[in-house]
Amino acid sequence: MNEIFAGLQEAFRLIFTFDSDLIEITLRSLQVSVTALLIASALALPLGTWLAIRRFRYRRFAIVVLNALMGLPPVVVGLMVYLLFSRSGPFGVMGLLFTPTAMIIAQVIIITPLIASITHQAMRELWSEYHDLLISLNTTSLQRITALIWDGRRTLMTASLAGFGRGIGEVGAIMIVGGNIDHVTRVLTTAIALETGKGDFALALGLGFVLIALTLLVNFAIHALSRTERNSTW
Repeated sequence: MNEIFAGLQEAFRLIFTFDSDLIEITLRSLQVSVTALLIASALALPLGTWLAIRRFRYRRFAIVVLNALMGLPPVVVGLMVYLLFSRSGPFGVMGLLFTPTAMIIAQVIIITPLIASITHQAMRELWSEYHDLLISLNTTSLQRITALIWDGRRTLMTASLAGFGRGIGEVGAIMIVGGNIDHVTRVLTTAIALETGKGDFALALGLGFVLIALTLLVNFAIHALSRTERNSTW
């Protein structure tokens, strides 16, 4: 219990003294996770909706693969990205390894299947309601996807938030492709792992509480901006 209280005190100290290292690490964490979320959402939302409305030969297989990819081990993703962007890899000439860009790529691979799978489940139910109407209007696939995404935007916001939560809490893949380099690729999760390894549990817990507070703040902000709650009803 003493370590938890010490962690809380350290968290308040870091926040209210505007610790420069904390601000830098927090901003980098947001930069990497929000960028990955935007890219993954741009890919996953149309993909999940398309799978909900289209019927093709290997659709069931595609859905099974998509659901299976939700459980893809982040360390394996990190290793794959590392091999692709290492000097001996096919994209090594780009020099992206141990940069925030490589971290973003790893996060996109990790969270895209999660967002797409949740989107598919939500859009499948919505499609059953809109099927007859959209078919009778002779709409194209693109128009159907756009209409469903717009009407189910609040549900899809939850899918994106789930992706953000997984992305910002990722440590294994980020450690591999980012290297946890101070002032370059160090983020909140890798800083927590580093301080825990050094035995500084108070600072590690403090950073952990900051990470939790940051995640909650982003969630509340998105809910407020999207007006999820109206007239005291969700």
